[in-house]
Amino acid sequence: MSSAYTRLTERFQRLSRFSHLSAIAGWDMMTMMSPAGSRARGEALAELGVLQHQILTSRETGEDLARAKQASLSSDELANLAEMERAWQQAVVLPSELVEAKSVAGSRCEHAWRSQRPANDWQGFAENLKEVVSLSRQEAEIRAQNSGVSRYDALLDMYTCNQLDSIFADIKAWLPDLLQRVIARQDQQPIQRPQGPFATESQRQLGLSAMAMLGFDFNAGRLDVSAHPFCGGVPQDVRITTRYDGQNFLSALMGVIHETGHARYEQNLPSQWLGQPIAHARSTAIHESQSLFFEMQLGRSPAFLARILPEVINHFGGQDALNQQNFIRLAQRVQPGLIRVDADEVSYPAHIILRYEIERALIEAEIEVEDIPALWQEKMQQLLGIDTTGNYRNGCMQDIHWTDGAFGYFPTYTLGAMYAAQLFQALSRALPDVQQRIASGDLQPVFSWLQQNIWQHGSRFSTRELITRATGEDLNPRWFRQHLESRYLTDEFTTGRTTV
Repeated sequence: MSSAYTRLTERFQRLSRFSHLSAIAGWDMMTMMSPAGSRARGEALAELGVLQHQILTSRETGEDLARAKQASLSSDELANLAEMERAWQQAVVLPSELVEAKSVAGSRCEHAWRSQRPANDWQGFAENLKEVVSLSRQEAEIRAQNSGVSRYDALLDMYTCNQLDSIFADIKAWLPDLLQRVIARQDQQPIQRPQGPFATESQRQLGLSAMAMLGFDFNAGRLDVSAHPFCGGVPQDVRITTRYDGQNFLSALMGVIHETGHARYEQNLPSQWLGQPIAHARSTAIHESQSLFFEMQLGRSPAFLARILPEVINHFGGQDALNQQNFIRLAQRVQPGLIRVDADEVSYPAHIILRYEIERALIEAEIEVEDIPALWQEKMQQLLGIDTTGNYRNGCMQDIHWTDGAFGYFPTYTLGAMYAAQLFQALSRALPDVQQRIASGDLQPVFSWLQQNIWQHGSRFSTRELITRATGEDLNPRWFRQHLESRYLTDEFTTGRTTV
């Protein structure tokens, strides 16, 4: 092994340890930290980010990358080196001053959002967001000049592919009709709403039961509460959060299942490579595919819902609305609403397309921050038929992604849903009795398949190669459409009559 490559592994191990500290400090800021600590914590995280950026972009790192490429390395080492160079290329184009300014502005915007959202204070939020957008545009311009693509596509490349226009245009062509067909069909099916309130502690215990059922390693992670659900931390210490609604336990339950999908991926990344880029999750789109595999493909399947129903009854007591057929209908109810994280899987892509179209125009300077509410209202009416006039807290202020400048992240949710559907199709071909296994509580074959095909590989392969190896083809959106039509337009799935 070359000395240059050895120095690189040591340097990236150091960066990984700093990232560990940053992740846990960020989790604390979102969950436990007192409000008065916001400014100091934001500045500390920015300082840490600048230090990492300086180490990564140092002259020594560039020189060692060049030398290591001439060395004789194993296939795993070459894959690790490629990820090192990719990280270096993404970082070296940005000045440290911009990295620090964006981190500070993001922390300030996110902290203020916590109180501004409940107060429906769009004007206050917009003032902070303007600075985040300005700095994100500067980053986008630098990346665009370096890569030769548009400003937004340059940011998008940080998270996923930049071939989304055709994919989203195709979804917009068939989604509205499918949505109306499903709603019309479900309108003919009676449904009972469970009667709350549902105690927060009981909801927490149900979430922990679901996490245990899904194989979460509690020795390497925990569940907490935050204003916006997320999965953070590091593979050895994964932190997931949810939020509770006293009248709707399904919201927190499905949120926990979603974040557990993220967590299982993190907990099962290749341990022998931890601290090196090859051990990172492949991409945010693949990360979202794992959370949506757990939440949508698995968690909302009739087989899994029937399996977890006894736990629901155990925590909330028996009531008429918690019979099996009604419970499945509740979990699979399609009802366009204001909140993205609570959206059903049929209307969910509309939420993502809306954000994609707005943030693309925002980064390309075709619109300004002041234009967002009117565009939000227009697109919500167009895509989902919902009025958001004056309702900023449940409209354009509901998410935290823009507060820290994560422009380009939203599309990964719908790409993740497509990958998840394609992965479950491949799993079903490999395990034809998968639904029966889920119904019996035997989920290990599912996890073993994910471990073999996704988790163990980390970033060894590109997203395209990883999916092709797992499913036999590159991303094919038809599996997503087929999944939605099968689940919501056939008797087996919409009535809960299953073979479980």
